[in-house]
Amino acid sequence: MTTALIIIGSTIILLLSAYAANLLLKVRQQTRQQQALLTAQQAATAAKEKALQGDIHYIAVAMLEDRCELSEGVMRIGKLFGLLNLTQEVNSHYPSLFKHFDIIEKHPIMDARKALDKQARMKLDLARMKSEAALEPLILEEVQQLAKDYAHHVS
Repeated sequence: MTTALIIIGSTIILLLSAYAANLLLKVRQQTRQQQALLTAQQAATAAKEKALQGDIHYIAVAMLEDRCELSEGVMRIGKLFGLLNLTQEVNSHYPSLFKHFDIIEKHPIMDARKALDKQARMKLDLARMKSEAALEPLILEEVQQLAKDYAHHVS
């Protein structure tokens, strides 16, 4: 009887050890898969950030070459910095750009603008034009610096 109990006990221990080893292998495999997924996500995030920074450079150059209107460029660059969560960080580097952005950021566009009455549109246009007139030289200087700062992000 003792021998039978030893054999049964050894068999149970062996089976439990095999089960534990199997579970350990699954945990290791799952950990590797999670790490691979995390690495892939980080690479995708880095690629997206590089692309957005390249877009900032492209818009800055377009503004300097008069291929993009001042307010449109400021709006696009401001929104891109927002997508990158860099607005607070770069605000002090490009203060005139963000001052103008703050003025025009909430202005409606496309159908929302068309829905406004003429007087409301004129009021918004006046605010935009005043800001452009006052800040254009400073914005263009900042955009020139911005183009240099983000030149290395162009693919």
